[in-house]
Amino acid sequence: MNKSWDFYRWSERTYIMGILNITSDSFSGDGLLQTRNPVRSALERGRRFIQAGAHIIDVGGESTRPGASMISLQEELDRVIPVIEALAAAGLDATISVDTYKAPVAEAALAAGADWINDVWGLRGDERMADVAARTNAPLVLMHNRSQPANTDLQERLGGRYIGMEYQNLIEDVKAELMASVELALQAGVKHDRIILDPGIGFGKTVEQNLELLNRLDEIRALGFPLLIGPSRKSFIGYTLDLPYNQRVEGTAAAVAVGIVRGADIIRVHDVRAMARTARMVDAITRRPTS
Repeated sequence: MNKSWDFYRWSERTYIMGILNITSDSFSGDGLLQTRNPVRSALERGRRFIQAGAHIIDVGGESTRPGASMISLQEELDRVIPVIEALAAAGLDATISVDTYKAPVAEAALAAGADWINDVWGLRGDERMADVAARTNAPLVLMHNRSQPANTDLQERLGGRYIGMEYQNLIEDVKAELMASVELALQAGVKHDRIILDPGIGFGKTVEQNLELLNRLDEIRALGFPLLIGPSRKSFIGYTLDLPYNQRVEGTAAAVAVGIVRGADIIRVHDVRAMARTARMVDAITRRPTS
């Protein structure tokens, strides 16, 4: 049975969101469209995630890596809806989240059994998304995003990163733009206590800006909303440590640990078992309940 919204007790412990990429071009090499049966593979991976400590399964059908190609609405629906239906039918003990900025995909996903909407464009990709969240009362993740293809630098070994991203004041700009997304949600009728914020680590920020944002997450958490972060395997770790995506577990763990200390409530990760253990240890040190 899916975990209800009432299950979550923000600031008391860290929750783990496991990533299911139903794509062929994920930056992290885990795209499930490359498997013989993507739906079966997604269900098996989802079960493994839950056994490893995941509370939320995040299903996405379009790659958001720097330089990725967009896909059509129908293609995204064809990728994610069968997976969500399978996860929901399996009765897994986890929340199902749909990672999309398209309102029709979110609406179809919720009808298929998803519980949350994870909007990587913070309601700026599709103005109808706020209405979907309000009408269904679905919890809504609003992410900060300044991604621009013109500002991407792609390297074969380390992947894509953003360069030349200008902010007048990084933290204040991120806060202001997140609150603009919040205002759009509230105006549409989304309840204040159904909103989660994501500062968008890796989305339209340079390596240095991502590092600063992680270290100052407490200033984002002070806005008063639960906070989700997704540093997992991202290129800012790769460029900092000079490592490809498949050698970034330790760097991810360091980012996760700092993020939790600075106020993150949810960590969105690929390596669920390792990061769930990292989170439990940080929670124990910072005196959060670990059960």
